[in-house]
Amino acid sequence: MPRRATKIVATLGPACSDPALLEQMIRAGVNVVRLNFSHGKAQDHIERARLVREVAQRVGREVAIMADLQGPKIRVGKFAEGKIFLTPGQKFVLDAARTELGNIDAVGLDYKALPREVKAGDVLLLNDGLIVITVDAVLGDAVHTTVKLGGELSNNKGINKQGGGLTAPALTAKDMDDIRTAMSFQADYVAVSFPKNATDMEMARQLCNVAAEDGPKPGLIAKIERAEAIPKLEEILLASDGIMVARGDLAVEVGNAAVPALQKRMIKLAREHDKVVITATQMMESMITNPVPTRAEVSDVANAVLDGTDAVMLSAETAAGKYPLETVVEMAKICHAAEGGEDFKLEADFTGKTFQRIDQSIAMGALFTAHHLGAKAIVAMTDSGSTALWMSRHLIQVPIYAITSKVATQRRMALYRNVRPLFIDTSTDRDTALAEAENHLKSRGIVQKGDVYAITCGEPMGAPGGTNMLKICRVS
Repeated sequence: MPRRATKIVATLGPACSDPALLEQMIRAGVNVVRLNFSHGKAQDHIERARLVREVAQRVGREVAIMADLQGPKIRVGKFAEGKIFLTPGQKFVLDAARTELGNIDAVGLDYKALPREVKAGDVLLLNDGLIVITVDAVLGDAVHTTVKLGGELSNNKGINKQGGGLTAPALTAKDMDDIRTAMSFQADYVAVSFPKNATDMEMARQLCNVAAEDGPKPGLIAKIERAEAIPKLEEILLASDGIMVARGDLAVEVGNAAVPALQKRMIKLAREHDKVVITATQMMESMITNPVPTRAEVSDVANAVLDGTDAVMLSAETAAGKYPLETVVEMAKICHAAEGGEDFKLEADFTGKTFQRIDQSIAMGALFTAHHLGAKAIVAMTDSGSTALWMSRHLIQVPIYAITSKVATQRRMALYRNVRPLFIDTSTDRDTALAEAENHLKSRGIVQKGDVYAITCGEPMGAPGGTNMLKICRVS
């Protein structure tokens, strides 16, 4: 398999829960497995997490597990016949007080606060924007509307307000239970749905840290999918470990045309703030039913790669599609080909920048030196993964091998662009650890006699934030 910098997140679901198939998918390039907490019970996720760990161990490659929280259910209720068909011009009522099943005239609401948050003239979008209705009046618990764009509406489809403005809290009681479940199997990342501001992310972090007890703390990913999150993007980013460009709900709220520019801005901002970024939603949608992607999907994935995203994500394509393995293979090919066309401007990245921290300065020095010497590899011996993260924020063709003695750090680094996390017990003295690192590179065919590589580490060994040494080595 060719070396690839961009990571692949695949959603685990019924289509790929077979251990043999999951093994093939990990071998084909899956770096992070997403567990979607919108579906299934707690025990289902615990069993799937165990499956991922077992299969990864068999493959000999650590993958990260990301628990994706459901967030608030801003949805219509259920229909007596499972679905209805709305036509333009017809009247339709969304009724928070309704207890009976819906019909062609009205339906109940999972989101009971809706009547208090909309007014006449507001535009509501149902089922990911495929149906558009305009609010005529709010009478008590009933929102009276006229259908502008019709279509099929089935049970529990989502509701968005054009331009945003629904106040549902990002963390529900279910999410709090799900955080405890995720921490019981030591999820490496927790993705928070619909955060509006930094406070939502700070609350999620507090809940995760308490639930993790003495175990490793997860990285927090903010899913940017609300119009209200855009003005608060920087504060949300600073309160998180990374963001997900969640293009589905975001597009419904801000409009499809606004999303590509927002995606580029989010990726750039995340990299500038030393955060990770995942680009998601409909990346290979046609492969749910077709064995090959469309040209537009190929361009979409490639453009995210060229923008510098850490990872590209597959949702229904792997969870419920007909071709989960083929989708991963195709996505890996696209990422690899796109990376070959990247424009590297390493010096420009450093212009006007200052580094207060010694470990960060060492990381930047390693990148600069390796780039100019034509080094075959950069080795970062890291306890927390910070040195590797900083290095990965800059586009460079030299692969970064992050060596750690902590399995939790190894898994977390699986999401970092251009970083290959390796586990070696580095608790020994410095010279022994450096020799072990070189032997590891030689045994994997990464370097051979005469090759130059850069290595960073800290003295004393094993102290977090203690990277203070850069050594340039030539293999003898």
